[in-house]
Amino acid sequence: MKRWFGQCVALFAICANALFFHASAFAQPAGADLTLNAWLNRVHQAARQSVYTGTFVVSSGNNMASARIWHVCDGSQQLERVESLSGTPRAIFRRNDQVVTFFPQSRVAVAEVRESLGLFPNLLKSTDSSIGDFYRLKALGVDRIAGFDADVFELTPNDRLRYGYRVWSEKKTGLIVQLQTLDVNSKVLEQAAFSELQLDAQVNVGKLSRSGSTEGYRVLRPDLQKTTADALGWVLRRPVDGFKPMGCYQRPAAAPSGGAGIGQSTMQWVFSDGVATVSLFVEAYDSRRHSREGFTDMGGATHTLARRIEEWWTTAIGEVPPETLHAFAQALERKK
Repeated sequence: MKRWFGQCVALFAICANALFFHASAFAQPAGADLTLNAWLNRVHQAARQSVYTGTFVVSSGNNMASARIWHVCDGSQQLERVESLSGTPRAIFRRNDQVVTFFPQSRVAVAEVRESLGLFPNLLKSTDSSIGDFYRLKALGVDRIAGFDADVFELTPNDRLRYGYRVWSEKKTGLIVQLQTLDVNSKVLEQAAFSELQLDAQVNVGKLSRSGSTEGYRVLRPDLQKTTADALGWVLRRPVDGFKPMGCYQRPAAAPSGGAGIGQSTMQWVFSDGVATVSLFVEAYDSRRHSREGFTDMGGATHTLARRIEEWWTTAIGEVPPETLHAFAQALERKK
């Protein structure tokens, strides 16, 4: 089920995008009198001003991946290329919300429209931000990462339903150069960092833009339709503290082996507290594919929880503690 949330996105790309949004949040000088909500309100604009290239390394559990990143702002256009340096060769090109993932070995390109499912920009469309009720921000000091002086911050949760984060923010620009995800006991679950970074890099915008060309590739365009859980017959019986619905989507899926259900489709219902994101997937139950209910540790901070509800198979997935997924799984039910 994790494939629906981002199979075509390498782990380093997911973390890289998270860092882009976190980066501007810490753009204020260390020690500035800045509330958490004010900090969040700075995110959208400042993140757009980042121009850099660098080598990015992500470690999660026993896994490690690295990538080369180019990121530039050309007027209202956000251009980005992430090229894997380990594992299966792939490259991810993004122009605003248009994303193309290239697989050079098979000459296949997957073109998608990706909204920020629960990340800061979507949350900030509303002034009703309650993030400060669930996290607190603390300055820890100064460190040096990838050759740059960085202010160190910690985003600490107020309950056990979410993880904490330790963030290294480059002093002059506020760009995040290292990020750690911490469990409820402050143990590092996964981390991402630049091993090499060039700020204000002279990126050739034309060349970067052309790298998104799909010429010579077979282009796949996964169907993703915006919908509502209510329209598909699902409700969350009780809310999970701090997590708000950010969107609901329907994707084609393999035909079920028989019986009722939601037909040949998979629902993805996305929730976020503004930092962490949880996705609830629902599809028709298929005994050939769905045999193991329960909790699965995906390594690092990512977990899944699978549960059968009548003729449906539900999966909760997110970078949150197991009890958070249990809360979502127990609250999800079919409309009467």
